[in-house]
Amino acid sequence: MILTAFSRALGQLSDRRFLGVVGLGVGLTLALLVAVYVGFVTLIGWLLPEAFTLPWIGEIAWADEALSWAAVPLFLVLSVFLMVPVASAFMGIFLEQVADAVEDRHYPRLPPARSIGLAEGIADGVRFLGVVIGVNLLALVAYLLFAPIAPLLFWAVNGLLLGREYAQLVALRRTDAAGARAFRRRHRLVLFAAGVLMVVPLTIPVVNLLVPVLGAAVFTHLYHMLSAAHPARSG
Repeated sequence: MILTAFSRALGQLSDRRFLGVVGLGVGLTLALLVAVYVGFVTLIGWLLPEAFTLPWIGEIAWADEALSWAAVPLFLVLSVFLMVPVASAFMGIFLEQVADAVEDRHYPRLPPARSIGLAEGIADGVRFLGVVIGVNLLALVAYLLFAPIAPLLFWAVNGLLLGREYAQLVALRRTDAAGARAFRRRHRLVLFAAGVLMVVPLTIPVVNLLVPVLGAAVFTHLYHMLSAAHPARSG
């Protein structure tokens, strides 16, 4: 079921309406990462003098420039970790547009969904961004203590978070808060697995730019597929 949902989401990437959302998502994601990079380089420029002198070596006048260039590969690595909060921040912004495109193409007989306004979507994204950052800061101790399996822990923690939040937001378009909670509880294992499936490509540079949008599409499919399989219980 998860792979079917993922395959259908990928298959819609060529849809003109879908491409607009994907383009916006990739553009905003790149803009945010570039802004963080520029901020980092600017901070280096403020903290380091243009030139300084080391004993037995002499004057060093290129350290800040060298560190600025070194920040490029550093940020490619850091994007692995930055993309999880980025995906969570943009989730509420993209969700309604992506879900509408998916439902119009694959589930055209559905009644209109409850509209999640831009302000509500942004508020949900900011709230969840705080949760993601807070939980990962707490989990940082575990990442350091169990370094050999840190990637697995990272996938599990953030897969749980992303799966829960995507499922909640998608379900709220079609049911109330109680129904959304019931949907999450009933299908927690499937939603966790789907969340991990989203987190793994988030750790792959370049590929991860598509994940915030694909995640919204995958969980929209999953909601309708799981609801169809359990119509009396999914709310």
